[in-house]
Amino acid sequence: MKKIFLWVCFIFSVWFTVHVAATVLDGLNDEISVSDAAVILGNKVESSGLPSDRLKSRLDKGLELYKNGFVKHIIVSGGKGKEGYDEARVMHKYLLANSVPENAIIDDPEGMNSHMTAVNSKRIMEEKGFESAIIVSQYYHLSRCKLAFRNAGIDNPRSAHPDFFELRDAYSLIREFFGYYNYLFFE
Repeated sequence: MKKIFLWVCFIFSVWFTVHVAATVLDGLNDEISVSDAAVILGNKVESSGLPSDRLKSRLDKGLELYKNGFVKHIIVSGGKGKEGYDEARVMHKYLLANSVPENAIIDDPEGMNSHMTAVNSKRIMEEKGFESAIIVSQYYHLSRCKLAFRNAGIDNPRSAHPDFFELRDAYSLIREFFGYYNYLFFE
């Protein structure tokens, strides 16, 4: 019985290691080409009402895509966080303050998680006649996001990550391992 347990632990460890390595490689390998929209996933808004550094890095990546002509529209997706701010609204204001015109920003205030962002983005894309999107989030989050977008019916979602790394990424990679399989089998 002990041998079986050790083999199961070994197999799980190898599976986990390979999955995390694939997640990192996928997330760090940006897939940028001219697309109809960038979809920026929400994240924490500080108690001051300003985007957290992580969220700001996502917004800056979306700005880079917009200013370099890769996208004509930016979908900002997020819900109301525990700080009481509507993430999509805060993101919208940040983009406006950085010279993105109002008509280029589309709010999704119901993007409470990656699944809802994907479903809502599909609806928005159909309404606007968009056929392609670049997902913008942290590198560790992009494999699961692309899976969620494909599950929602968005073919060939592209991705881009901001150059923002922190110690918390180690925890996030562990969480994403379990999150990916939850989305694969249950979403």
